[in-house]
Amino acid sequence: MCDYSLHHVASRPARVGDKLVSTKFLNSGTRGFAAVGEPNVAVCLLPGTELAFEENLKCDSAYGFGYNRFPHKVARFRQVDKEKPNVHHDALELPDGEIVMVTKLAGGQHATVLQLPASPREIRPEIEEAVVGVITGSRASKPTKYPTLC
Repeated sequence: MCDYSLHHVASRPARVGDKLVSTKFLNSGTRGFAAVGEPNVAVCLLPGTELAFEENLKCDSAYGFGYNRFPHKVARFRQVDKEKPNVHHDALELPDGEIVMVTKLAGGQHATVLQLPASPREIRPEIEEAVVGVITGSRASKPTKYPTLC
């Protein structure tokens, strides 16, 4: 997804293997990811997309001087505060659970798209019941519904 603040910027969806760079877009005044060599095109990530950075992640410090550095080179894209319409939602979740807003990333950081989230598929009820029956040993049991994790 691309944050609401990037709706006036040309964009395209991310692909596995894309080489990205964190950047500030001219038409929006906000930060996001662009493909290397395409600085004016925002690359939109789906929640669950996994990124590997060339160096440890860094973001602007709270006081505007210098950077906060994190001991991680991998992150998973997610969205936060989706119930609030006019705030930034795009964020990175680090392996220790810390959340870093994409708009706070220092510019010029290079990352590679490692993996996109799995696409949800329609599972026919009779197949789901059969699979649950095999797992639980009881074909007569009602399948348990689990939330989709992203």
